[in-house]
Amino acid sequence: MTELTTIHWRKSSYSGNEGNCVEVADNLPGVVGVRDSKDVAGPSLTFNSAQWASFVEFVRDGSRN
Repeated sequence: MTELTTIHWRKSSYSGNEGNCVEVADNLPGVVGVRDSKDVAGPSLTFNSAQWASFVEFVRDGSRN
């Protein structure tokens, strides 16, 4: 399991003020963290770099349709 004490969370610059956002942390080697911005003390998910890259590619391709 990856230690998340040095993690730096960020929200997309496209996020509005409605509070329906996720935060991403990509400052740890080989791991990307994702959490609900409304529950920062709650659980987070971690993905390896390949999984995250695949997800981002899927989202980008879907936005073109």
